[in-house]
Amino acid sequence: MKDKLKKIRDEGVLKIAKVKSLKELKDVERFYLGKGSELSLVLSSLKGLSVEEKKVIGPLVNEIKKELKGLIDKKEKEIEKEEVLKKLNDEFFDITMPVKSNINGHIHILAQIQNEIENIFSDMGFAVVDGPEVESEYYNFEGLNIPKDHPARDMQDTFFVTDKHEFKHGRLVLRTQTSPVQVRTMERFGAPLRVIAPGRTFRNEATDASHEHTFHQVEGLLIDKDISLAHLKGVMKEFLARLFKADVDVRFRPGYFPFVEPGVELDFSCVLCKGKGCSMCKNTGWVEFMGAGMVHPNVLKAGGIDSKKYTGWAFGFGMERLAIMRYKIEDIRLFHSGDLRFLQQF
Repeated sequence: MKDKLKKIRDEGVLKIAKVKSLKELKDVERFYLGKGSELSLVLSSLKGLSVEEKKVIGPLVNEIKKELKGLIDKKEKEIEKEEVLKKLNDEFFDITMPVKSNINGHIHILAQIQNEIENIFSDMGFAVVDGPEVESEYYNFEGLNIPKDHPARDMQDTFFVTDKHEFKHGRLVLRTQTSPVQVRTMERFGAPLRVIAPGRTFRNEATDASHEHTFHQVEGLLIDKDISLAHLKGVMKEFLARLFKADVDVRFRPGYFPFVEPGVELDFSCVLCKGKGCSMCKNTGWVEFMGAGMVHPNVLKAGGIDSKKYTGWAFGFGMERLAIMRYKIEDIRLFHSGDLRFLQQF
């Protein structure tokens, strides 16, 4: 058996050395190392040998296979190198030709707007904070005054993370809003507090031109002594004026959100028609912008803050909505489409 293996090895080494093309090399590799090769047949016949013979023949076969494989790999590199050199010699190559310039990317439109928002609020004394996108049910719902039987849960159809275990704070979900950062920030820093929390959120939406399952929100939170909605109105009036670089009026309408009481909807005067009425504002002179309100005492309690000593307000608006209004974009799905024809406009 040893002599037979030595003969196979010597023949293989000789054939590999004589190979001139990659196709020939592949044929040789199949012949000596393939499933039906003589070496494979020797390995499959080991069960008929004695224990002592197996100890000798088995390692010898593997050693020959390893040696032949190494020679084949080395030969492959030699042939590839020869083919490249031959191609360079046969083909004309003008080394003086200028190279094609690389197309440089740029910051995504949503990232541009987020940077702008962060800069404006930072100038007004707000810190920028962040939180996990995979959140617990407690921080995403219960801590925000949305218990398990609350109907608002149906308004935020959620992507749950499949897991056999239920964690300390309930199941894991992809956060449906950036509001969970409120509770986490209150727990960590206490009061007074002045922060914004921009970030990506997820909801199980039926996507269309105005709805997307993945979108971005900016959460705002201010907590201190003697805070009222008048402070919110002043902050948002200044923010929108800086963002649109124009005088902007704001107004409140009653609105319901479980984590604030009272809750309001905030509108701002249309910057295109200056309140006269146009297609952007649906001829009302006002643009619906965001939900807001005074932080509910239960949310302050969840964050470890004394609601008798401190009050505060919170707001949340969508970055995609802001971009749509500013640039008159007709389909929200374009933001995540990866279509360079759309992205390179901004």
